[in-house]
Formats: sequence, structure tokens, C-alpha cells
Amino acid sequence: MLKKQCTGFRSGFAAIMGKPNVGKSTLLNTITGQKIAIVTSRPQTTRNRIMGVKNAANGQIVLFDTPGIHSPLHTLGRFILKTSMDTVSEVELIYLVVNPSMPDDGDISVMDMLKGTKKVIFLIINKTDMLKDKPALLTIIDAYRKFIDFAEIIPVSAKTGSGVDELVQETLCYLPEGPKYYPDEVVTDVFERFMASECIREKLMDYTHDEIPHSIAVDIVRWEEKKSGLVSISANIFVEKPTQKGIIIGKNGRTLKAVGTKARKEIEDVVGARVYLDLFIKVKKNWRKDVSALEELGFK
Repeated sequence: MLKKQCTGFRSGFAAIMGKPNVGKSTLLNTITGQKIAIVTSRPQTTRNRIMGVKNAANGQIVLFDTPGIHSPLHTLGRFILKTSMDTVSEVELIYLVVNPSMPDDGDISVMDMLKGTKKVIFLIINKTDMLKDKPALLTIIDAYRKFIDFAEIIPVSAKTGSGVDELVQETLCYLPEGPKYYPDEVVTDVFERFMASECIREKLMDYTHDEIPHSIAVDIVRWEEKKSGLVSISANIFVEKPTQKGIIIGKNGRTLKAVGTKARKEIEDVVGARVYLDLFIKVKKNWRKDVSALEELGFK
């Protein structure tokens, strides 16, 4: 049940924030109804800020999915943290997304970073479909209230969609009356090339498990649209060590072939055309610590 009533057409910007692996990207995808951000079981998968647009009869929400906030261990980590915190100044509202459990050090660290902001903050307790003891939700809510005076606290399941409609309507009521910033057909500002590289990275993370997921970067080096309608794509997969190259290739090339097949099918859905995909693996030693390497890979 909505706690606020609002009139007129409302629009504005909201940031989806939180520690790694709380379901921020899944929430963005569910709200927009499109797969915009990659989703894996591995934490710290989002590296860039990704925009998604939610259109409703009474308003428009422009959402930014930010990388999971954690203590940076290298240059890439510092870039990721800055990306998340810079977004705060550009929005009217913040979703702090958490797991359905008592706040841990990671959650507390994010809340400490947000305490100084004067932005409206919603506490979004995600993955409530996994919560067996429903009364425990009240205890969790009370624990979080000790840190921040949240404008709203909304339990949701990004996976099933439960509570998401309420979240959208509550958000619109907190946004000002304003224009439609993007036409209805625009769902994201992410280009097809970036989405293709993210598709490949997602499949690589799924197949390499805990061995090398965060040492992987993907760069689209060729994108050619043929007269036949075929889109021919070449991508470089960068790893930090020669041993990681073998892991991605797999026995008799099976892992790389499986990654290519699954990524190609998903990219075809993105571009709406048949795709030919070539994947090449290259070693770029310690690329996550190298500023020039990060700039070459699009981290500015």
C-alpha cells in the first residue's frame, strides 16, 4: 500500500547503491523490464555506471546502477568507488539495496559514506523471497534504522518482481514534477558494443567460477554490419596472467567455445540480427593496476 499520494507527471534521477552482490543489477533489469546490466552470482561484477529508464503513466525514473561499494584494492577498484560516489551528486533519490539480513561491515561502510548526503534515501531490502522467517524482517529494519533516517523502507524481490511496482510508485511520489527526459523507446544509454562486451564478460564469469572472474576485461575491436544483415564482431579478452589464458580456453577449447556460443545468442537478441563472433585471448599483465591500460579499456 502506498504511503504517499502524488499528482501530476513526475520525473527525476535515482541511484541504485549498495555493497557487492545484493542484487542491484537484477533490480535495474526488473524495474526497466529489460536486461541492461549483467547478472552473475559473483560479487563486484558491475564496473561502470549503467543507466536504465522506467516509464510509467504518471512519470519517468532515470536509474543509475552503480558498482558495488567496497574497499579498493587496485586502480580499477578506486575508479569503481569514485564512479559510485560521484553519482550521488547527480540524483534526487538513492536506493540503498541490502540483503535480507542484519547489517554487516559492508552495509555499514556504505551507510557511513551516505550519511553526509541530503538526498532522499530508500532502504530496499532485496531477496525477500529467500527469507524464511518473515517476522525477522522487522528486526532487520530496526537494525538499519539506527544508522540512517530512511524516507521509505521497501522489501522487494528483484528476482520475482514482488514489491517492485510499489517501489516505482513510491519513487515517483518523491520526485519533482518535471518533463520526460527520454522518449519511450529509450531504455538505456548503453551502446550495443558495450552490451556485447558485457554479454561476453558475463558468460566468462559464469564459466570460470571463482578462478579468474575479476581479472577479465573485454574489448570489442571490430564491429562490422554486413549487407546480408549479419553483424561480424571481434573481441579481445584480456587476462592478467598466462595461466588464466589456459583456464578460459579450457580442455580442447571447450570453455571458450561454450562462452562464445552463449554470448553470441544473447548478443543476437540485443542487436536483433545474426551474429558472427570471434574471441581472442590476450595477456595484459596487472591491467587493473595500470592507469594507461584502464584508459585503453574504457575506464576514464
